[in-house]
Amino acid sequence: MIEIFIKTLPFFALIALGYWAGRTKFFSEEATAYLTKFVFYFALSAMLFKFSANLSFADVWDPNLVMGYLLATIVVYVIATVVAMMRGLDVPTTAVEAQCACIGNVGFLGVPMLALLLGEPAVGVIMMALAVDLIVFSSLIVILITGSRDGRFSFGVLRTVALGLVKNPMIVAITLGFTWSAFAIPIPTPMNEFLSILGGAATPGALFAIGASLASKSAERLYIAGWLSFCKLVLHPMLVAVGVLYLFPVDPYTAAVVISASALPVAGNVYILAQHYGVAPQRVSATILVSTAISIFTVSFVIGLVAP
Repeated sequence: MIEIFIKTLPFFALIALGYWAGRTKFFSEEATAYLTKFVFYFALSAMLFKFSANLSFADVWDPNLVMGYLLATIVVYVIATVVAMMRGLDVPTTAVEAQCACIGNVGFLGVPMLALLLGEPAVGVIMMALAVDLIVFSSLIVILITGSRDGRFSFGVLRTVALGLVKNPMIVAITLGFTWSAFAIPIPTPMNEFLSILGGAATPGALFAIGASLASKSAERLYIAGWLSFCKLVLHPMLVAVGVLYLFPVDPYTAAVVISASALPVAGNVYILAQHYGVAPQRVSATILVSTAISIFTVSFVIGLVAP
């Protein structure tokens, strides 16, 4: 366990460095926004494309993995929804809290960190979890917020969701990579080296950007942030473990990777959505801050517990 904690420290040290840079204004909010864009649209996309282009979709696709992860995530989503409704929250705020409870930072933190800690084969598993998060739950929050405000679920809502998925560079990179792989097209050496150099910037860039973005977030409503962090860091990995070990069993390595991925702190894109729709952005901000701080210890514990 201590060995895993020591291995994860450099990743969180990069987050801390970014936090310091943002907190001291050495890195402005505008600079952080542009760094995040670079990582999101270029570096991380290059990494995901390279990985998926060298994988076969048939080798990565695992119905048990998808069902086990999806079912566990739905249960956490429902629990957070019920608790929010019992507190008398409206539909948009309930949807945002539920999103915080079960959507982790799989893209920015999970892909680079778990690939290095658990090996490159982990990327295929992470991509499946990431696809579930983006396709199912990122769509669901848009449908719930937009539908509740319009008073009905229209074709326009579905069009917004579809456009959001098509424009998401992670989805595009993974899809293009698997398409490339399906046609068995060899990656030319110059292109491969280009992707390696650009993708290599994803890990330090993403971690630094996470820290710098946290510097602008406040820690209000700590009791709510604590509850949602508990859901994300404890309840979610526990239920995913039940899902992939007992209900829809997968091999031990795949189970270890997806359980580790489910233990990651709340994703930054939840804040982006909350801010875009004007729904409890401070609440999401606090949850991201609290869950990331606590995850320094909980992520190491979970990885140490399940790593083969």
